[in-house]
Amino acid sequence: MIDGLELAMTQLKAAGCRTIYIDGSFVTSKPNPGDFDACWEPEDMDYDYLRKNAPRLLNYLDRSAQKSTYKGELFRSDQPVGDYGLASLEFFQRDRQFNSKGIIAIDLLRWES
Repeated sequence: MIDGLELAMTQLKAAGCRTIYIDGSFVTSKPNPGDFDACWEPEDMDYDYLRKNAPRLLNYLDRSAQKSTYKGELFRSDQPVGDYGLASLEFFQRDRQFNSKGIIAIDLLRWES
């Protein structure tokens, strides 16, 4: 999972992404998480770069393809989630009972692979 997350972060950073947010069992005390959930800031992104070099980052509808490449699911932070009326960044900051919770933010401008 770390390798897949690092690949996604490398590709997002190359496209101009500034921040990625990580959620799911990956950021809990669960000993063997099955995957990670993440969303990324879309501002100032080079979408042509992503379409050419990392098209699966743009295709949130094909979750199995994302999981096969990155070992997790990735969404734009402003992408609506289901029928909840929340964007993914807001949704990730809620638990299953919709109480507030923390997530991990990684500043890709300072991150080095």
